[in-house]
Amino acid sequence: MGVPIAAWPMYADQHRNAFLVTNILKVSLAVKTMEQSEEIVTSSTIVGVVERLMASKEGKEMTKRAKEIGAAVQLAMEEGEVSRLELDSFNAHITRLPMAITPQAKFQMNGDPF
Repeated sequence: MGVPIAAWPMYADQHRNAFLVTNILKVSLAVKTMEQSEEIVTSSTIVGVVERLMASKEGKEMTKRAKEIGAAVQLAMEEGEVSRLELDSFNAHITRLPMAITPQAKFQMNGDPF
């Protein structure tokens, strides 16, 4: 934990996630933004972002912040904590879903094979 991100969103929710880690959590630099989605990313752009992340005061601050967030996530996932309880509940729910939609499960539930 504690690694800054070079955000390079391409589709779907990646743009929103890139905005979150770059502008809200401040643990990322954008390689490319939504406004630049049609532009080709040059090697010099990538080098510049990596250098800023790895060898600048800004990058060191992002690394520190990422470590702090990572530690908070680790604490939230400990046994009995809310995030852990919610994840366990979600996992229990989704592992029951496939059984409910198979023909065999339908037969077992109501005796009707289809």
